[in-house]
Amino acid sequence: ERHNVLMENIRPRLKFGNKVEEVKLRKRHSQLYSKKDDSPLKDGVLRARVVVFCVVFRLINCFLVQTSFVPDEYWQSLEVSHRMVFKYPFVTYGYMTWEWKAGIRGFVYPLLFASIYKILHFINYDSVHLLIWLPRVFQALLAAFADVKFFFLIRTLERREVATWTFFCHLCSWFSWFCCTRTLTNSMETTITCLALFYYPLPGSKTHSSKKYLSLVALAIVVRPTALIVWFPLLMYHFWKEENKLRLITHKCIPIGSKITLFLFVFQWTMVQFNFLKFNIFYSVADFYGSHPWHWYFTQGFAVIIGPHLPLFLHGCSIAFKRYKILLAAVVWTLVVYSLLPHKEFRFIYPVLPFCIIFSGISLANLKAWRRAAAFFLLVSNLAAALYTGLIHQRGTLDVMTRLQTLCDVSNISSPPQTDVLFLMPCHSTPFYSHVHCPMKMRFLECPPDLGEEGYVDEADRFYNDPLHWLRTSFPYKSSLPTHLVLFDVLEKEISLFLQGNNFVRTAEMFHTHFPEGRVGGSVFIYERH
Repeated sequence: ERHNVLMENIRPRLKFGNKVEEVKLRKRHSQLYSKKDDSPLKDGVLRARVVVFCVVFRLINCFLVQTSFVPDEYWQSLEVSHRMVFKYPFVTYGYMTWEWKAGIRGFVYPLLFASIYKILHFINYDSVHLLIWLPRVFQALLAAFADVKFFFLIRTLERREVATWTFFCHLCSWFSWFCCTRTLTNSMETTITCLALFYYPLPGSKTHSSKKYLSLVALAIVVRPTALIVWFPLLMYHFWKEENKLRLITHKCIPIGSKITLFLFVFQWTMVQFNFLKFNIFYSVADFYGSHPWHWYFTQGFAVIIGPHLPLFLHGCSIAFKRYKILLAAVVWTLVVYSLLPHKEFRFIYPVLPFCIIFSGISLANLKAWRRAAAFFLLVSNLAAALYTGLIHQRGTLDVMTRLQTLCDVSNISSPPQTDVLFLMPCHSTPFYSHVHCPMKMRFLECPPDLGEEGYVDEADRFYNDPLHWLRTSFPYKSSLPTHLVLFDVLEKEISLFLQGNNFVRTAEMFHTHFPEGRVGGSVFIYERH
């Protein structure tokens, strides 16, 4: 009706009988009206559709990621949660790595999964499949919630077309697909970062809330202290732009900081953030797990996690540099700070990926002639990488736990277990009790870092220096031998004499990777003693 009234006022100005011009004007005003004055009903329908789509998409994502990435996705979350909830009289039902004894890890993140485990245990539904998949599903739902917030953030900042293509770029990212549903603190840190960005005072943002975004940033730092690296330039930028700085500090920062400190004191009784900094920065404990050249993130790491989006990201930076310079500054700052640390991993810079996706979406929306071709290339290339890394690459260390779970004797849980499994692999190569959920005896080669002991060599290095000698000295009598050995194929030849001399027979072989490297082989073997 409003269009018709408008056209009645315009029609006298048109030439008599110029129906073509009238149709053009009516179409133009219809487009402007639909963009600027969406009804609440349409917004509600759109929101519902986006929520349903994101939930379904991330659940599919969750179940199509069946590979391992890094040990921390189990040993800093599920294994800790499992030990917190389940007890058994005959064995130590779980394992706590050295970080928990040193106080550089917090229990906030494992408590989420411990709550799930406790509920399952209480209702007597603590099957191993639910223990493995429910934490992943929980993480997937959180990722879906962050996806929804990300979409509506861009929709408030940019025109609808840009929001649509940015969301497309976000969902296409192979690294997000690979990581976001894993039980990693980095995944939770990235999810919280997306949520906090929704409330951050970006230029043109209509959803700004200092209290909400600062609370979420504080939560991210509780989950993983390194979240402060990503948010430091953003916090400084907000403080610089804020007109009433004193009110921001006294009414927002201090109350939120006090509540978080009280929460940490109640649940952890130790300042994890300080211990984390002390061990990893001042004592350089992280170097024990490998080091890379200073330029690794700029020459390899960043290009891998952003993947095929890289050309679009660079193009988007040239278009939207002035508008989103703070986001670009946060990306560069994070890469520079992490480059100063010797130990580097892809997942460390995962939280800046959503910032990069914004630039990629702006680029794709501005590609007129090449947009469809670029979108097709982005979809196909990311899909190939996502499916390969999610279903094929590094799956053997999970498949072997599924095979070992069949050894559990559920019919006789009142007596000590007879199965004894020894993992002759780089330490923490596989999950542990969280993926078998039965109290059979298991042991692996340990590798805590050197915390000041002179001449220290960890057990894994001692074994790989001379595998046969280690085995013979560790098991001088046949009665002390384990019943099962789990190893990578690259080790089989070196210990073949031990295997043959003690009647070990290979009973299973599982594919692991097409790219074996060092101590990690292409397949995982299970040997059983007869």
